[in-house]
Parts: sequence; C-alpha cells; structure tokens
Amino acid sequence: MVFKKNFLWGGASAANQYEGAYASGNRGLSAIDVLTNGSNESARKVTWENNKGITGETPLIWGEEFDLPENITLKEIPGYHYPSQHGTDFYHHFKEDIKMMADAGFKTFRMSISWSRIFPNGDDKEPNQNGLDFYDQVFDECLKYKIEPMVTLCHYDTPLSLVQRYGGWSNRILIKLFDRYVNTVFNRYKNRVKYWTTFNEINAMDLCPYMGGGLMHPTPENIARGAHNQFVASAKAVKAAHSINSKMQVGQMLAYSPQYAYTCDPKDQIEVMKAQRTSLFYADVQVGGRYPEYRLNEYKKQNIRLDDSPEDYELIKNYTADFLSFSCYGSTVMTTHQQEKGSSGNLGVNSINNPYLETNAWGWSLDPDCLRLALNTLWERYHKPLWIVENGLGWDDKLNSDNTIHDDYRIKYLRSAVKSMSEAVTLDGVDLMGYTLWTPIDLVSNGTGEMKKRYGLVYVDCDDKGNGTMKRYKKDSYSWYKRVIASNGEDLGLINK
Repeated sequence: MVFKKNFLWGGASAANQYEGAYASGNRGLSAIDVLTNGSNESARKVTWENNKGITGETPLIWGEEFDLPENITLKEIPGYHYPSQHGTDFYHHFKEDIKMMADAGFKTFRMSISWSRIFPNGDDKEPNQNGLDFYDQVFDECLKYKIEPMVTLCHYDTPLSLVQRYGGWSNRILIKLFDRYVNTVFNRYKNRVKYWTTFNEINAMDLCPYMGGGLMHPTPENIARGAHNQFVASAKAVKAAHSINSKMQVGQMLAYSPQYAYTCDPKDQIEVMKAQRTSLFYADVQVGGRYPEYRLNEYKKQNIRLDDSPEDYELIKNYTADFLSFSCYGSTVMTTHQQEKGSSGNLGVNSINNPYLETNAWGWSLDPDCLRLALNTLWERYHKPLWIVENGLGWDDKLNSDNTIHDDYRIKYLRSAVKSMSEAVTLDGVDLMGYTLWTPIDLVSNGTGEMKKRYGLVYVDCDDKGNGTMKRYKKDSYSWYKRVIASNGEDLGLINK
C-alpha cells in the first residue's frame, strides 16, 4: 500500500473565491470584496473613494510595491466587477456540491469560514446567527457523507471594516478580535470539525500584504508587525483548540515551491537560500516555535520594531502548529544573471523560465517532481506531519455541446503530482496526512480574478463577469480522481502507472 489506510483524499476551496452570496445572511464585506477582476495581462485592482468624493483604483500585483492613498474609503465603485462577491455560489449549491464530492469518494473537504459572515464588522459584540447557522448546515452535510471538514479560519478575507478602521493585521487589536472569532467557531463546531488552519498561505504577508493581512500601507515595519500578530493569534488558536477539545488539531498553512538555481554560480545559490528563507521563515516561527536569527538580523538592519510583549514569545514557543499544511503548484528558478520574469508558481516572483519544464498559458511551470522535493524539504526541516492542501492546474476548459469537458491535461498533471508525493512517502519516509487538490468545483481564480482560469474537477457555467446559470458539469478529471481515491492512489490510469 502506497498511502496509509486513513489517508485523507479530497479537495480544497476558499470562501472568498467560492462561497458567494456576499449580501446574504447579514454578512459583512471583506477586504477581497473590493478587489476587481483581472486577467493574465491585467492586474486586479483595489477600488476606493477619497474624502473629496473622487474614486480611484490601485493595482494589486504579487511581489510588487503596493500602497493605498491616505484618507480614502475602500468601497465598491459602479462600473467595476467584483468576482469574489459571487464566486460560484457555494452558498446556494453546497448540498449539490458536497454530494458530488461524496460520490467521488472524498474523505475530506478543505474550506474556509468567512470571518465577516460570523462577525460582519470583525469586532461585533455578538456573532451573526445566520452565519453560524449556515456553517452548521455545511458541516452537517459533510458529516452525513463521512467527509471530514478541514477549515481555514482566514483565507485572504480580513473583514473590510477592520482593514479600514485599524489598518488590518499591523494593528495588535486584531489578535484580540481574531481570538473572539476563533473561540466562537471552535466552541460551536468542536464536535464536528477536527482539523483547522489559521491563515491561508501565511507567508503571503511578505508578497501580497493586502491579501495576506489587509494592510493598506505595507511598509516593512507594518509587514513585520502583521506577521508577528498573526503568529501570536495562531498560537492562541492552538491553545484554545487544545483546551476546548483535545482531539482538535490546528495546523499552519504555508505557500511553498521548490526553488532551483539557474546556474552553478555561487551567487545563484545565495539567491535560492534567500528565497527559501522568505517562505520558510513563517514555518520556522509557527512550527519551529522561534524567530530565526536571519530574520531578526534583517529587522535590526532595517530598524524595524515589533509591537510585541514577552508573553508573545512564550505563546509562540509553547503552542506550535500541530501539523504543517501547504500549497504547491510548481517550482521557480532563481538567478542573478537574468532579470526577465518567467514561471511564477504560486508565490514565486522575479524568477525565470525553467528550460527543462513545460509552461502553461499563465506562465506557471509544470514540474512533475516538485511535490517530492517540497515534502522532503519540509519534513527534514520540521518533522511535523505534512498535508498537501492545494495543488492543481488552472486551464481554460471548454464545455462541449454534449456537456462534456475533456481535460486530459489536468489528468496528466495530477497523475504526476500523485506519483511525486507517493515517492516521497514510499521512498523517503515522509509522514503525509492527506492531499486536497485545488479544487473540486470551479471557482474564481485568486491571482487573476477570472473564471477563465479553471481548476475544478467540476465545471461551473459562469463567465468572467459572473454571468451564467451556475449549473455544474463533471469533467473527465472527476472520474479519474474518483478512481484514484477508490484505489488509495494505486490506480493512476495509463500514464505513470
């Protein structure tokens, strides 16, 4: 047997890309609800109005400088399209969608709770009953089919009110407010949800701090403070979970991609080392329980001061993540010799194309060995159970006249992924808990805000402007993945079998 008997096969999603119904059930707006759609050629934009009534937009690009003007109100502006507001309407289709996951044999479903559906303004005195009731129904539906919910508490959707009034996670008050939210949902769902993660791709704070932490003015000090506050909030979540129900586990969620040096020039190796640190710093703290010297030296050099306390470091040390979950879509190549941008992976920037790999239409490299490399790096560094919670292929899938979708390219990609992680388990001895591919049902692309870039095993009739019936159609990859789960990873089809 390649994978353990209780291996958690499933799929992953995010409320801000999938749930929709932003104005239903007394939900409040989140930071991403004022983010427009974009494309591979055009960046998503944050929209706002200044104190003189003049509207504007600010492009949001991963890894590039971002700063909003002073004295503005983040808001929807007529004439723009905000795709996260409708997603692909899981809110009204959750029974149908979960049934399709169950029919495919899912053991687990990774989803997120929208914080602003529970506390519309983030700091409300009482939780929103409509929101609590909605997730009651979702979890009950999952458990009806013996699907284990795996829940992310904040997936790029800090309540907009907290962003506007407090500046997002750079303000320590969010630790207290997040703790109230965490304790509310932990106590409510303590007997229905066993696996939790705090912040999706927590290291996004470095590369896209508006998404990662709702930062309107991401100076180096604000980013450092935002990361620190999320570390403390995560540690408090681990502490709360263990006291509420000892069976609950709270993990870290990291974005990670293997990084290769383009040449054997030692300077290229240093670039790889620096890039690794950018990602792994967050795991060094949240899983390792301490700030590494290299990051403290960076803070000292930049004269960055954290708004911290001695108790913070005791929490970080004593309440580390129970497991390490991560996203991995491909790899990046680093060099000091070329400046052109190439394959970007999920969080990779300033990298170049890898001549040994195929690249898809969105510039992402397709690396059949990346999961084995990622799993080994993380296992050897932390020796905590691992969980691949995002991995998949975005493509411009076409719905045929007979309502079929032939996505053999996705099957090819996923075959390579399962083979790669199976080698990490059988040959390298990595402790892997599960695999939740991105994503069971089509949803809005996070990076580009479009529907054209589809990841799902199930096609949703929805276009880049949110038009369509929202009707669901199974792709060929759905049947393939169903066979993989039934065989516990043994049957991968004709290729790589």
